[in-house]
Amino acid sequence: MKRLLIYMIIVIILFFLIPVIFTSRFEKIDEVISNKAFGKGIVDESYDYGKYKKIKLLHTDTGKVENVDLDKYLYNVVSAEMPVDYDIEALKAQATVARTYTLYKIINGSKHKNADICDDSGCCQAWISKDDRYKAWKTNKDEKWKKITEAVDSTKGKIITYKGKVINAFFHSNSGGKTERPLYVWGGEGYPYLKSVETSSEDSYEQYSSEVTMKKDEFIEKIKKEYKDFKIDFEEKDCIKIKSYTEGNRVKQIKIGNKVLSGVEVRTIFSLKSANFSIEIGKSNIKFKVIGYGHGVGLSQTGSNTLAKQGKSYVEIIKHFYSGVEVQSANY
Repeated sequence: MKRLLIYMIIVIILFFLIPVIFTSRFEKIDEVISNKAFGKGIVDESYDYGKYKKIKLLHTDTGKVENVDLDKYLYNVVSAEMPVDYDIEALKAQATVARTYTLYKIINGSKHKNADICDDSGCCQAWISKDDRYKAWKTNKDEKWKKITEAVDSTKGKIITYKGKVINAFFHSNSGGKTERPLYVWGGEGYPYLKSVETSSEDSYEQYSSEVTMKKDEFIEKIKKEYKDFKIDFEEKDCIKIKSYTEGNRVKQIKIGNKVLSGVEVRTIFSLKSANFSIEIGKSNIKFKVIGYGHGVGLSQTGSNTLAKQGKSYVEIIKHFYSGVEVQSANY
């Protein structure tokens, strides 16, 4: 009887203990997956951001690496990335995005051997020296620079996080009215905060629309640089036909002659400003009509200015373009 009682006690203990053990193990697994998907930088009291007060900036034209104060670096980034005549709340949003983008790149591993980030917008973020910025401005130079520094200084230490981790804060010029998911630009997932969202009134900016026209021979030549076996008969009715669109209204797949290409690939081949395009076939020319400017992922700069003019704060602007995020102070 005693032995039976002991067995029953052991079974009861195991009944309660095993779920606890497995729950703990799965929580650890979830934590590992989360860290891989969203980045390593956890924002809490024990995480030291002090080491990021100074960053190593690679000047691509000279190959020199400069040690520069993070916020002073951001003055040059914001003045290069966004027009100074945009609303101050839009500039503050850009400053916060640029700070977040910089820290994400450093925390998750720089592309550059001896530097944290470079000054090339095609690789990292645009950057312009104060002297060159002043040369480009015709009037009110000190007043304009003060507006840039205010945008950075008033958001000092502010970064964008998702579930406590620094986000990969992509941004672009003009979304054409709707942003894009990374899936349709670079492939893959892992960024739940980068969804397709709408922004009105972006058509009032010069970045909204553009056209690219070329001779048919040039059109063929450009595709043949990528695909030597490319063929097309312009007499055929559907020699060029868009097959599908993305959530952000951009071309997902398009048939051109004997090839089916992605919209992003066509954008690259023909140097279009966006993958949101239509094609007109003329007697001797091909015309691309393009909507938007940039890859379309994350914050739209013209969209930010539109929202700022509607009275939205920089935090509200950021939360519009990045889903489920928080804007908080980094511990640095």
